[in-house]
Amino acid sequence: MALSPPKKPKSILINIAFLIVSAGILTFLLNAPEETTAKLPLDEDHSRFVDMKKKEAEVFCKDCHIAEGVSPLPEDHPPKYRCLFCHKRD
Repeated sequence: MALSPPKKPKSILINIAFLIVSAGILTFLLNAPEETTAKLPLDEDHSRFVDMKKKEAEVFCKDCHIAEGVSPLPEDHPPKYRCLFCHKRD
């Protein structure tokens, strides 16, 4: 049975660097904050949007969520044209 040659120091350093970077990324992801954005409500007003594609459904958001609408968005709300980018459907 042939013995494999010993690993070169360079490949050991690369493996150690890979492990350190991987551990750093994993630590970062495990310490990420919880999701705070509200989900799309599962009520009568929003039920028709559940089966639509995102872009198709987002066209209707402005009907109720404009300043004069039934449920206006606060002034400090992020961009108002990509609602379902943040507000996920269950």
